Amino acid sequence: MPDNTAPPAPSRTKRRLRRGLAAASLLAAGALTLSACGGDASAGGKDGKGGQAGADAAAAKDASTAKIAVSSKDGATDASINETGVTVSGGKLTDVQLVQVDNGAKVKGSIAADGSSWKPSVQLERGTKYKLVANAKDDKGRAATENATFQTVSSKNSFIGSYTPDGGKTVGVGMPVSFNFDKSITNKKDVQSHITVTSSSGQKVVGHWFGPRRLDFRPEQYWKAGSKVTLKIDLDGVKGGDGITGVQSKTVTFDIGRSQVSTVDMNTQTMTVVRDGKTVKSIPISGGSAKNPTYNGQMVISEKFVQTRMDGSTVGFGGEYDIKDVPHAMRLSSSGTFIHGNYWGSPSIFGKSGTSHGCVGLQDNRGGGGDTPGKWFFENSLIGDVVVVKNSPDKTVKPDNGLNGWNMSWSEWQAGNAA
Repeated sequence: MPDNTAPPAPSRTKRRLRRGLAAASLLAAGALTLSACGGDASAGGKDGKGGQAGADAAAAKDASTAKIAVSSKDGATDASINETGVTVSGGKLTDVQLVQVDNGAKVKGSIAADGSSWKPSVQLERGTKYKLVANAKDDKGRAATENATFQTVSSKNSFIGSYTPDGGKTVGVGMPVSFNFDKSITNKKDVQSHITVTSSSGQKVVGHWFGPRRLDFRPEQYWKAGSKVTLKIDLDGVKGGDGITGVQSKTVTFDIGRSQVSTVDMNTQTMTVVRDGKTVKSIPISGGSAKNPTYNGQMVISEKFVQTRMDGSTVGFGGEYDIKDVPHAMRLSSSGTFIHGNYWGSPSIFGKSGTSHGCVGLQDNRGGGGDTPGKWFFENSLIGDVVVVKNSPDKTVKPDNGLNGWNMSWSEWQAGNAA
């Protein structure tokens, strides 16, 4: 038979237990809500409406007055490799960390003594992703933080100009400022206008483009002896052409030494060295042969080597010569013209006949020792000194063959100015 008896009513103890469990569940849910939101739901009233807004307002009111600014914007893909830095107002920087994202390598930098700024101590790499975290505090000790992740401009999309001379050098009066860019420049006017060359002598300095990758600067006459030249490069962010942007920002200075211009007369096979307007030495030389004459013209010493190898095959002479220990060599052209010591020629050739493949040879010893004309001229010459060759049957050296723009008239030089 079916049991129609009603189930017994729960005891008061069980009912209290269930209510207790329900209340505990509600409390647990409330605890989770508070943990997720980070505020007190009852702060704004009995039902919690407006509670978070009130908490946010209170937090904002007590926020640090330190305002951090990062020059490289978060998410940028063309950030500068030079200008990345951090500044703060209303407080002082306490710590800045800049790391490469791919390998975690830290970039060294320093906070200014007054805590107002930070800069990396090295140039950033091109085409590299970085993460920056900057921390600061205001005068009440309240903290502020700024984060930025950015990528520097890539090698593909940027250009750099290698230049000579280097800053801090003392050079001869013929030394031009010469730029060689790693990509062809089509926006020549803007690029040149962001490179300025000035002299303490007050001489007017003008640029001249030799094609799309080379830009030289010089005054009308040689630099004044004893003057100081300042080169300011402000190419960071400058468009050089379609898809390429400059990344350089730098100022360098170099000094002009005493004036020294040496004239080689191929008729007499003699070089006359004039320093500050006075003849200091006359040196017998052996220039280019009738078959391989030396260029005429004004040539600037661009490199100096105590000893070097001269291999004819590198300049179009096949296997005619390969001398591995040429002493006291100074480059006069890109195509291989040097003025150098010669130990292998008979002493009788100097001052008498041209025997070289186009270079200017001075009597010297193997190994460069002893008191020789080659050694004397090497030790008394600066990069940037001028060597003038005259009365050779060859043509005048081209202005862009080495640092030899002095072989252009001033009007020709100015015609190549894009600024």
